[in-house]
Parts: sequence; structure tokens; C-alpha cells
Amino acid sequence: MNAPARPPVVPSDAAVSQRMVYRTANAEEARADLQKRIATLFKVMFWSLVLLVGFLFALYVIFLEHPPKHRAWMYAGSATGLAAMAFIWRGLLVRRPLSVAALYRIDLIYSIGIGTAFGAAAFVQRDLRPSAYLSLVYTTYTVFARALMVPSTRRRTAVASALTFAPIVASSVAVALSQKEDLPGPAFVISCVVLGCVSIALATAGSDIIYGLRRKVSEAQQLGAYILDRKIGQGGMGSVYRAHHILLRRPTAVKLLRPDQVGAENIERFEREVKHMSQLTHPNTVAVYDYGRSSDGTFYYAMEYLGGGIDLEALVARYGPQPASRVARILAQVCGALQEAHDSGFIHRDIKPANIILCERGGLPDVAKVVDFGLTREITADTGASVQIVLGTPGYVAPETLTEGAIGPAVDLYALGAVGYKLLTALRVFEGKTGADICIKHLTLEPTPPSQVTTTHVPPALEAILLRCLAKQPEARFASAREMAAALRALPAGDDWSDARARGWWRDYKRREIVDRVTSEAITETITVDLGGRGVRSA
Repeated sequence: MNAPARPPVVPSDAAVSQRMVYRTANAEEARADLQKRIATLFKVMFWSLVLLVGFLFALYVIFLEHPPKHRAWMYAGSATGLAAMAFIWRGLLVRRPLSVAALYRIDLIYSIGIGTAFGAAAFVQRDLRPSAYLSLVYTTYTVFARALMVPSTRRRTAVASALTFAPIVASSVAVALSQKEDLPGPAFVISCVVLGCVSIALATAGSDIIYGLRRKVSEAQQLGAYILDRKIGQGGMGSVYRAHHILLRRPTAVKLLRPDQVGAENIERFEREVKHMSQLTHPNTVAVYDYGRSSDGTFYYAMEYLGGGIDLEALVARYGPQPASRVARILAQVCGALQEAHDSGFIHRDIKPANIILCERGGLPDVAKVVDFGLTREITADTGASVQIVLGTPGYVAPETLTEGAIGPAVDLYALGAVGYKLLTALRVFEGKTGADICIKHLTLEPTPPSQVTTTHVPPALEAILLRCLAKQPEARFASAREMAAALRALPAGDDWSDARARGWWRDYKRREIVDRVTSEAITETITVDLGGRGVRSA
């Protein structure tokens, strides 16, 4: 009796969405790296060719009694070629970001253009016999330079190198037919073909080795018991990577804080705070599993991986103001996480939409997770008489943080009120040209009620809760996060959000993420060809 056929394994929507997230997070980094490397190639080759042309000019003027008859053509061609290289280098590659497709075209233009230039130079100066050999040598240099500097697969390197050598081989045929060389014509052409093939093979092998080593270094970077897979986020305080534990293999998020980014003096403070953060167990606080330091002083900590989630900043940016009932549910969950932290002696100090991630957990929709307890950045505000250092983010910083007032749990409640304001209106409480301007408004201006700046329905009771959180004096706010959560849960149930609507929203969200992945797959695959070593790989 035949066993029943095993159904094909189809990745879940969440898994597909997770893969899409880390590929997209690295796409811009990979593109920028490719552009930087091609710009470096053009810079190096431009000055190398300037040196070559200068040498030939001195050779013809000083040492040769009978310089090539058509040297004027060589000078004109060299000037045109150098001008084109300078335009691509300084006018395109340095000035603005270019798409990956445009960078690939420039790469091919370089390969074809430089080979054509040397092939033409060999033919134009054929009455100077060393010219063909010099052109062949410099063509080899350009092929090797590209293989070293531009991240490329073996296949692409072979094609680009062949395109570079094709004109010099054609030129050797033309030279052999038009005049007598030191070698018989057929031998002269065959020697050019053999030297070209050897150069192509060496460049291809070298590029493949560099490509493979770069990928291994990127994929096998290890911190403690964690192997970093892909970079999934970048912020002012460091980088976040998707990783896995060597033994457990479960997805983990690892955040790296480098001394050159956050200051060596702050690393010890972060380590102390993360040590205590790992003791927080509230379901709305992202779980911290481990922490440590690498050999170069980089501090890292491993935490719960929230793949498939969306932070509140991105939520508002993509979907606009949120229903009042949904906002109340999210804020109540965050209050629970803050209450546990406050009871343990912690103040978050940087509550903002980007530090609250909405996700599904165990089939439950709209689960809020608070991240980055205590990992705040410094804001420098030039007050005229002195320079003041405050902790937090300007759009969500409490007034007492900007003065010499005592800092307590109330600063987190103020920031949470500002988060609720942003969710309801898609606007910050105060806007300004600089961080200092926004901070001054938090100190001096009363917030405009959210119902006056949005068309979204804002229940008066919810508006009163938010405005109480945004009171200038800490004592005028809620006495605790627990009290604020109770006020939020006591709000009458609205018909603008429900568990059923939440589940439907998450189904639609995951479908949209899959559609985005499919539409961007062609771009992702293109990046994979040349930049797999930079950490961008297709599924």
C-alpha cells in the first residue's frame, strides 16, 4: 500500500514577510556599497590613465626621433575618454544615488569603453611597434582592477573581462594585416588571444574568491553564541541584526552598540541597564535573552525577534491616523510594560512610536512590544549661555527632562501621551525646524487638542487622558502607568475597532507584504547576482 503523498511545504505568510523585511533592509546598503566601489574604480583608473598619457607625451617629445604619425588622434581620443570618465565619476557616481540597474550599466560601459580605447590606441599607433604590447598590458591592468574593486559573481566578471579584451584582439588582427610585426601575423594574434584568456581566467578566479570570502565573513559573523544572519535595522544607537543561537537555532534579534557610535563611556551604563532589563518579564516588553561584549569592545544584546511586526512610526506613515479604540488598546498594553519597569526602578526615557512594535503573538493580533529600555540618545540643545545635554527624542520629551527638575516615571507617561497623539492624528504634538525648537515648545506651549487637528473621531474621554499625560507638571499627570491603563480600559467600547477587525487587518497586512515581496523580487534577484557577499540574498 502506497504511503499518502506528502503535501508540499509552503512557507507561512509570516515567514515570507520576515524574509522580505531583512532583504529590503539591506538593499540600500548593498546598492550604496556597489556605487562606492565603482566610483573608486573610476577614480583609480582615471588618474592611472592620466599618468599613462603624460608618460606617452614625454616619450614622444623627449626620447623618440620619429614618434607615431597619428599621435594627434591618440591625444584627442585620450582627452575624450578621460572627460567621459570624469563625468561619470564626478558627475554621476559621486553626486547622487543611482539605481542598481544604472550601476550595472556603468560597469559594462567601463568594461567596453576602456577595452575599445586601448584597442583603438594600438591600431592608431601601429607604426610604433611597442604600442600594441603596451595596450595589451594596460588592458590587463584594467581587468584586474575591476575584479579587485567591484563585487561581482564569477560569471559577470568573465563576461565583463571578455568584453574588455575583445577590442584589443580585433585590433591585433587589424595590425597583423596592415603591417609586419616582430612575430608572424598569426602568431601575433594568437599571442594576444592567449594572454587575454589567461588574464580573464585569473580575474574571474580572483573575483570569485573575493566574492566568496566576503559572503562567508558577512554570514558567519559571530557574537558570543549568536551568528548574525542579516542586518534588519539601523538607528542612531547602533545596528540590529537577525541572528540565531548556535544550538537553539531560533530567530533572534541582536543589537550592536559600538563605542565609536555611542561613546565608550556609555557602554558600561548600557551593559548595566541591559543586565537589569533581562529581568523584565511583562508580555508587552520585548524579552532580552543575553548580552555581552565582542573582542573589539562592541556591546551587544540578544532579544526576542519580532519578525512580521510593524513599529508604530511605520504604521502611521503607511496607514495614517488609527481608530481611537485601537489606539486605546495599544496604549493600555504599553502601560503594563512601563508599570513593571517603573516598579523595578527603570525609566524608559525614550518612549516613541519607533520603539513600540505591533505584532501577532500566539494568534493574538495587535500585541504591542516595547523595546530599547534605557538605550536613549543624547540631544544637544544650544541655549545661548550653555550647552544642555538631555536624554530622549525631541518630539516625545517631557518638559522636566529639559530643565533641572527631577526625572521620574512621569516622563514615560508624557511620552506615551505624545505617542497616542501621533497615532490619532499622524502628527507630533509639536513641530519645529530643529530638535531644540521642538524642545522649547514642549516647555512653553500647550498642545492643541487632537480632535482639532484630525478628521478621525477622537472620543472626549480619550482626548482628556492624552492631554492629562501631556500636562507640563509631572504631578498633574497620572500617578502611575497602572492608573493610566485603568483609565484607558474604562473607556466605553467603540465600534471603530474590534478583535475581528484586528484579525482581518493582520490578514490583509500579511497579504500586502507578500505582494510587495513579489513585485520587488526582480530587484532583489538583481542585487543577489553581484552583492550576495554583502548580505542580500534571495530566498
